[in-house]
Amino acid sequence: MAEHNELGKKGEDAAVKYLRQKGYKILSQNWIFERHEIDIIAEDDEYIIFVEVKTRSSSYWGNPEEAISKAKIKRMVEAADFYIKEKDIDIPVRFDIIAAIWTGRTFEIDHIDDAFLPPVN
Repeated sequence: MAEHNELGKKGEDAAVKYLRQKGYKILSQNWIFERHEIDIIAEDDEYIIFVEVKTRSSSYWGNPEEAISKAKIKRMVEAADFYIKEKDIDIPVRFDIIAAIWTGRTFEIDHIDDAFLPPVN
């Protein structure tokens, strides 16, 4: 596995640990619909939460969340829509971003609740 893929996997694992510590129930990790992937699907008392995790080794080139494109958001929303229909979910949905920056010893986590709304077609 390439070094950046290993860092990404470790960042996702750190994000899962962070969410569990905050009381979230993890429903799925790396859930795939067609060619679209959702890094983490979680649940709290109010929402089903679809989480995109962006991991970087530093913030030198900008914050990790800035790397999430409109196309990525669109694909994530399409996958989330399929998940909701497949599981017959009838509670509110939220889209979060977790930015994980490796500090050399641990990950610095920035959790952005309700980071974006689904685009209007």
